[in-house]
Amino acid sequence: MTTRLLQLHPDRLFPVDPEVRSITRRLYAAVRDLPIISPHGHTDPAWFASDAPFENATALLLQPDHYVFRMLYSQGISLESLGLTPVSGTSAPAVDPREAWRILANHYHLFRGTPSRMWLDWVFAEAFGIDVQLDAGTADHYYDHITAQLATPAFRPRALFDRFGIEVITTTESPLDTLEHHQAIAASGWQGRVLTAYRPDPVIDPEFEGFLDNLTRFGELTGEDVFNWSGYLAAHRKRRAFFAQNGATSTDHGHPTAQTADLPRDEAEALFARVIRPDVTPGEAELFRAQMLTEMATMSAEDGLVMQIHPGAFRNHNPAVFARFGRDKGADMPSRTDFVNALRPLLARHGNNPDLTIILFTLDESVYARELAPLAGHYPALKLGPAWWFHDSPEGMRRFRHAMTETAGFYNTVGFNDDTRAFLSIPARHDVARRIDCGFLAQLVAEHRIEEWEAAELAHDLSYTLAKKAYRL
Repeated sequence: MTTRLLQLHPDRLFPVDPEVRSITRRLYAAVRDLPIISPHGHTDPAWFASDAPFENATALLLQPDHYVFRMLYSQGISLESLGLTPVSGTSAPAVDPREAWRILANHYHLFRGTPSRMWLDWVFAEAFGIDVQLDAGTADHYYDHITAQLATPAFRPRALFDRFGIEVITTTESPLDTLEHHQAIAASGWQGRVLTAYRPDPVIDPEFEGFLDNLTRFGELTGEDVFNWSGYLAAHRKRRAFFAQNGATSTDHGHPTAQTADLPRDEAEALFARVIRPDVTPGEAELFRAQMLTEMATMSAEDGLVMQIHPGAFRNHNPAVFARFGRDKGADMPSRTDFVNALRPLLARHGNNPDLTIILFTLDESVYARELAPLAGHYPALKLGPAWWFHDSPEGMRRFRHAMTETAGFYNTVGFNDDTRAFLSIPARHDVARRIDCGFLAQLVAEHRIEEWEAAELAHDLSYTLAKKAYRL
């Protein structure tokens, strides 16, 4: 079998036109090494609290990355064979991580043309210094080389955080989390900034598994009667304050739709009494989620936490995978999303507040130019968060910029959000975003729509300043 070289072209993702490419090179050179602001990550804070070595190549690069294992699963490869752990109550034979890595290597051709291929190749070449392509013949070389390096001090989580210039990363935790890992980080004396974000879905969504049990735990943590509307809202305020004390600057809301409501107090109280019953209907659950988005915006207006809303995902679409492996196993699917009508109750109450920041994400690209850009181009409270889930790809980023910029401009967006559980893909993803944005800006310069000095300022803002400012970091 022929061993092929792994070489990252310095002009990858740059426009083909020579003049535009030349401008892109200059813009990119100025932002390539800027610190990384990662305000919407899903990395495990325990990594940075313990600073323990990552176990092996499979545990670091395959098993946490739903982009990777969902592609393999789509080709008939079982998640068990990759070493994913079933939820409690089910069992699976132990899997040798080397064998799981060989499966990835044997099927690496499946990733041709995908963003996962770009991110992984960047990690292989830039992080681990590998100069041959991954395939069946190099699988063991990769596994041994990566796993050996992971055992060295230079590849511990904190060292990698510093090496790749991460200025701040935000994880997301449930209101039921004690934040002990964040507290351990703060007490350790390490200077790396790993912040939390308040993700209240388990105690806001009546259709979330274990909702009533979650509420009971919520009450225990806060000392509030959370089965009473006033006590329930007070419990949220207490936990938000606790999260803010532990570094949080934002909240995070992953609802099926963008629906909001602003019910009179007596109606909201009556609705709450219905959703805490075991026979809650889907319509009642949706209306309660809608009301709680407005309640969360009200609390953000009070306490200053930035609010993130990313609707439009049919989560856990595959019931068999969900039953066996639980959430976040690559089966979240985009769905059509209405923003203009759905957000109107919330925006009527809070949209004109310039001191409130609500960042909108979407999986529905059809609403970029039609709904999201006009909304963010008008309401002072709204900003747009580009590149989330399926759209943090080169073509997705280009489509976002083309659809949004004319109406919303650049400064109603918040830079790049990497949104990944795969730690080492964070710098890889930011590199892709900076390359794409510089290419987009270079085209505007070449068309004499902006000056190159303006493009240079914008490249810096899109890579660094906008995210830092929007998330109050």
